[in-house]
Amino acid sequence: MNPYKSILFLLFVFLTQTGFSQYTDVINSNRPGVSRSAFSVGTNVVQFEVGPYLVNEKRIPVPATEVSGFGVDFAARYGFLFEELELNVEGTFQRDTKTLTSSFSTEDIRANFKFLAIGAKYLIFDPHKNLEEEKPNLYSWKANQRFNWKSLIPAVAVYLGANFDTEANPYTAPGVEGFSPKIMIAAQNNFSGGWVFVVNLIKDRIGTNQSDFQYILTLTHAFNPKWVIFGETQGIQSDFYADNLFRFGGAYLWGKDFQLDTALTFNTKDTPSVLNLTLGASYRLDFHKDKELDNGNSVEDEVQRRQNRKGKKKKDNKYADKNAKKRNKKVIDFDN
Repeated sequence: MNPYKSILFLLFVFLTQTGFSQYTDVINSNRPGVSRSAFSVGTNVVQFEVGPYLVNEKRIPVPATEVSGFGVDFAARYGFLFEELELNVEGTFQRDTKTLTSSFSTEDIRANFKFLAIGAKYLIFDPHKNLEEEKPNLYSWKANQRFNWKSLIPAVAVYLGANFDTEANPYTAPGVEGFSPKIMIAAQNNFSGGWVFVVNLIKDRIGTNQSDFQYILTLTHAFNPKWVIFGETQGIQSDFYADNLFRFGGAYLWGKDFQLDTALTFNTKDTPSVLNLTLGASYRLDFHKDKELDNGNSVEDEVQRRQNRKGKKKKDNKYADKNAKKRNKKVIDFDN
């Protein structure tokens, strides 16, 4: 079967599966790291993520070079048709000066997209989609503090997209131009205590002279609903470029639709050494409405209905217990 037809077939299969709402009350940004969450932004949500950065790279071995400049990471995300489906455009534009620091110093001013991609991400599995199982136990503090083994099962999403590279791009290998496929698997674990672990496995620019494999591991911790810190490692392997990058930083939730962030990126080698400082922001336009369930209720209404039903059941049981006690008392009085 043609590989492109296979990809379309798999996408069709994923889109015909059912799931639960991915929408959250506050903005859910991929920033300040570069990994991608397994979850979408939610239907009818338009989200923008941007991060200007300063770059400084030095290559010690011959030929010795130095790169300094600035760039910007950006992404536009849209929840489309299904809660699990997200369409996105993302990329990095950089402008810098590359200086050859050997005996004859030369400068080369460069400006282009380091990458530009359009694609779709779909959540194929969410272990936490059943609301009933996620409710706290109101009668046992010990039960709520118990380790949730289900948290070891990650939510999993797949991404299918395409890169676009211009001709003679200084940031890509010679001969790489036009469109090339990109695929990714994203896994995410949400642990108790505000810990989140994300894994991305990426195959990029498939079929070109710069077909690389990347892995990204991100660990995030929320101290409270406003402040988050993260640590991340990114491995890149191809014939054109290979590196192991490390990132640390944090984010602040300014409002339910607006987030600020910062991160520092570096590596441990000198071919070249990398040092980037990023300041970023994320903002969403929230037009989300919960889809109607089979009984005509929204998701929120359904949750409230179930809670009311449980409360009524407890109330009925309470009255039943009282009536039983009265009947027992009458029987005892009659016997006496």
